[in-house]
This record gives sequence, C-alpha cells and structure tokens, in this order.
Amino acid sequence: MDARSDPDLDDPFEEAIDDALGSLPAEFRRAISNVAFIVEDEPPGGLPLLGLYSGVPLHRRGWGPFSGSGMLPAKVSIFRGPITRLAAGDADRLRREVRNVVLHELAHYFEVK
Repeated sequence: MDARSDPDLDDPFEEAIDDALGSLPAEFRRAISNVAFIVEDEPPGGLPLLGLYSGVPLHRRGWGPFSGSGMLPAKVSIFRGPITRLAAGDADRLRREVRNVVLHELAHYFEVK
C-alpha cells in the first residue's frame, strides 16, 4: 500500500500503514511485493480481530521462474474500526497499534512463529 499515491493522502490510518511498510528493510519490502494490503472498516462476522492474513506463506510458494504461477497474492486486511477504538484518539498509539498489526500479519506471510 502506498498512501502517497492514494487520493486520501491525509488519512492518519493510511499513513500509519505506509510508514510501517516503509520502515521495513529493502529485502523485506521486495519480498512482500505480492502481498495486497487492504483497509476494511470492521472484521468479518464481528470477530475480535485487528488484522487478518489470508494466503499461502512465502516459503510454500516455491522458487524459480514458474513458482506461484496462477497463485493469488497474499492479502493482509487491517481493520480500521477496532484499531481506532483501541487507540482512543491518541495519534501516537494509533501509529503504534497499526505498526504492530502490520508486522504481526506479515509474520504469517513469512511464517514466523
């Protein structure tokens, strides 16, 4: 996600996601080029989630020129409502919570336990 190219440039939530992703080392940013980051208002079915990873972890995607052929990109959903409520109007806490959620969901992609 690149909030700088988004027309909603001044959205602190989107900026926090962009900052979290931008803080990653270059080799990690390259590795997540096939991960879609989606902001959703609320988690599905009222589940108590801040974020959700959907997809095949990186090491299971295989290697080589035809690895992952036809495979959908991984998806990270970040839920605005629960994170915003958790931050309770504190802009610094919002940024920290968003960063924690982004990193947590990316750990599923890298399958860090």
